[in-house]
Amino acid sequence: MIKVGAITIGQSPRTDVTQDILPLLGDQVELLQAGGLDGLTREEIEAFQPGPDDYVLISRLRDGSSAVFAERYILPRLQNCIDQLEQQGVELILFLCTGDFPAVFHSKVPLIFPCKVLNGLVPALAGRSRIAVVTPTPQQVAQSENKWREYVSQVTVIPASPYGSPEELDRAARQAAEMDVDLVVMDCIGYSAEMKAKFHEISGKPVILSRTLATRVLMELLS
Repeated sequence: MIKVGAITIGQSPRTDVTQDILPLLGDQVELLQAGGLDGLTREEIEAFQPGPDDYVLISRLRDGSSAVFAERYILPRLQNCIDQLEQQGVELILFLCTGDFPAVFHSKVPLIFPCKVLNGLVPALAGRSRIAVVTPTPQQVAQSENKWREYVSQVTVIPASPYGSPEELDRAARQAAEMDVDLVVMDCIGYSAEMKAKFHEISGKPVILSRTLATRVLMELLS
């Protein structure tokens, strides 16, 4: 049995994510989880609210709700997650977040960041370098636009939370249907395979889902 670590920036376990990735991992992989906000109350998490210059993150909490917070507050807590999982004997660690993290972590095992996987693959698949990106909150639109402009020539960002009402994503899919883009990137680990399928059905566009893409890359390293 191979032990693989998974770190959410929110609270573990991320049962909403594992429903899609466990079938891809198969019977020979044991998934051990840790979370950057584990052990914190809602009041403590609210103290991590982002300011105007902060890199904004959003994630799911254990009770099923979501929280928005600044990246800088949780970087040391994410390092603690890495240390904890290494002590449990994992061979790889997958981050359950598409955020763009600074190179501050140290690890004895490979760290897989979905952001880096997307950064490499999306330009290769977007033939005319035109994409639509779905991101959870309006607070992330500008930082998403700035990020993706480094990799493609044209990007349109649509805010629609994976933690909100299904109608929000349906509206975003209808917007994408009117766009002349090569593909849609669901740029948050919170979007599910079911959400992807419905988005594709409504928009008629090819859709990339970060959680399953990153898991398939992880399995390539293990096989």
